[in-house]
Formats: sequence, structure tokens, C-alpha cells
Amino acid sequence: MPEVFIAAGSNVAPERHLAQAVGEIVREFPGASFSPWYRNRAAAGSGGDFINLAAGFSTALSAREVQQRLRAIEARCGRLRGAPHQAHPTVDLDLLLYGDLLIAEPQLTVPRPELLTRAYLLGPLAALAPQAVHPLVQLSIGELWRRFDRSSHPLERLGS
Repeated sequence: MPEVFIAAGSNVAPERHLAQAVGEIVREFPGASFSPWYRNRAAAGSGGDFINLAAGFSTALSAREVQQRLRAIEARCGRLRGAPHQAHPTVDLDLLLYGDLLIAEPQLTVPRPELLTRAYLLGPLAALAPQAVHPLVQLSIGELWRRFDRSSHPLERLGS
């Protein structure tokens, strides 16, 4: 079964919505493990700070089926797809890696292209699974995080 990694984030009552999302992820994907939570400062004028985390699990589901379950979890957490672009979703769940698969389909690209350029995706994933290998660049997530310029968008680890 492939190892699957997802990102979760919110800036709308983020502690509440992410706690709900974590519970839903555990129900949908038993055995899921989670990174620490990180605060990610919002860009000026874009609302409150975001909280982000990563989750990992093994599954026999296809990448498309995983994505469908993630969308169902988002809906149960109050996310309205098709809401105006400026409306922040209650929770955002993104498929980052699905084993070593490369997928380029309408509305599903794996690995997630932003994984290499967004601290709030790469940092939590590096904390959870530094040994995972990015299938396009063939470097470990830990190595990619070590090379990442974090100065422009630092993350603040929450909790202990």
C-alpha cells in the first residue's frame, strides 16, 4: 500500500476546524500520524494567521479516492466549495504525495507542485516524514527542508 501524505490548514477558527479535521482523518484513515501544528503568518490583508499540519497514512485507495474522501472531510468541517475566492475555507486538505506516483490529471496533480515552494506545506511534512522522497526531484523531504529558504516566511511551531 502506498504511503500517502496530506496537508491541512485553516485560518478560520483554526484550532477548532483542524481538531475536527484531524478527528475525521483518523476515522477515514485509521493509523494516520500527524506532524506538529505550525502557525503561518497571513499575508497583509488576507485575514488571520493560518495553522498548518501534515498527516500521513497507508491506504489501498486510489489517489482519486483519497482526494474524494478529503473533499468529504472538508465538507463535514464546514467548507463550502465554490464559495467566493476571497472567502477563506474553514479547512483546506491537500494531497501532497501518494507513494512515488506522478499524477497530472484535471484537478489532481501529485506531487503537489506548491510543496517545493511553500514553507507551510514542506515544513510540517519534513517534521512528520523527513525520509519520504519527493518523486520528481529525488531528494528526501528532510533534505528539501534543510535547503529551503525559511527567512521569507517563517513557521512557528505550536505546543510542546
